[in-house]
Amino acid sequence: MAIGYYPSGCLQGGVELPMTGPTWQVMRLSRNRNWGHPELVQFLERFAPLAAQATGWKGILIGDMAQPRGGPLPFGHKSHQIGLDVDIWFMPMPDRVFSKEEREDILGSNVVAADGKHVNDKTWSPADVTFIRTAAEQPEVERVLVNAAIKKELCRIEGQNDRSWMSKVRPWYGHDDHIHVRLKCPADSPNCRAQPPVPGGDGCDKSLDHWFTDSILRIKIPEFGGSSAGLKLKDLPPACAAVLNAPASPGSAATEERAEPRK
Repeated sequence: MAIGYYPSGCLQGGVELPMTGPTWQVMRLSRNRNWGHPELVQFLERFAPLAAQATGWKGILIGDMAQPRGGPLPFGHKSHQIGLDVDIWFMPMPDRVFSKEEREDILGSNVVAADGKHVNDKTWSPADVTFIRTAAEQPEVERVLVNAAIKKELCRIEGQNDRSWMSKVRPWYGHDDHIHVRLKCPADSPNCRAQPPVPGGDGCDKSLDHWFTDSILRIKIPEFGGSSAGLKLKDLPPACAAVLNAPASPGSAATEERAEPRK
């Protein structure tokens, strides 16, 4: 079950996404963040071949999901706590399996220009538009978070096309080398708090201008994108105490105790 809210909760009965699939590879394996609610794992198993077919890529590269029991992360995110969030890189999967070392060291493809106001024509491609749209069109997806410059470009490119899917694509700090996909609360998780519905419209109105003001562009994103490490157990839903304090099963103990390395 997903318990609590995306930036304040935990995960009971999380499932591990295999590190390598026919159309996906998990990056940064040492972080041990390739866990999620079963619906997230099933979503990725369905979405990876859909995205590959739509974009012409060999597959997708998957970044952070959640820890085995969810909960606050020591670095990298304030969300990703209840097993319904996943980062997926803009970089296509290659036609070979990355080594363990490559999965730790390779950097994602930054598709935003240095001024933060536009996409980078050298790294941005039409396939990236298809990639985002394919994610947003999935019915179980609540949000697709992207850099504001990417949202701006989507608004320009799509023009008079059907932009109904664009309402789910929302600008947020960072997100210049990946999309952040968030699923809706599953039916089996009564203690999961739903995110408020997206505002009406496609998000291509004057509200987007806020993201390109000097005060926003000057904000320095922490190296690891922020952290929820300051949260205490008392700050989480009461049900999380039993989840996070439960002893590890013999088969999962080694998995749950992997150290958190550098980025």
